[in-house]
Amino acid sequence: MYIEVLKSKIHRVTVTEANLDYIGSITVDENLMDAANLVEYEKVCVLDNNNGERFETYVIRGRRGSGVICLNGAAARRVLPGDVIIILSYAHMDAEEARTFRPAVIFPDTATNQLT
Repeated sequence: MYIEVLKSKIHRVTVTEANLDYIGSITVDENLMDAANLVEYEKVCVLDNNNGERFETYVIRGRRGSGVICLNGAAARRVLPGDVIIILSYAHMDAEEARTFRPAVIFPDTATNQLT
């Protein structure tokens, strides 16, 4: 039996941009992607702490060290620049592996979206 388990979490980053005129996705600073073990085009869940919105999209790589968190396409209507969000991804694994698996959870500075 396989279960869905938290794989990656970027806890509390600030949205820097919302770009409606884009195909879709969330652009994330590559440093944050690496630290959270996220792969480009991986499906993620986005939770907006300011308005309670929850939605799915996929990650695209943002410029390393830029602190960029940009919601693109339709998701841009769900957030405002300045909103604080949480980004989650999940993995399927068998229950035995899940017992010992530890997700990558990071806590960037919400003022800069940089790791401290």
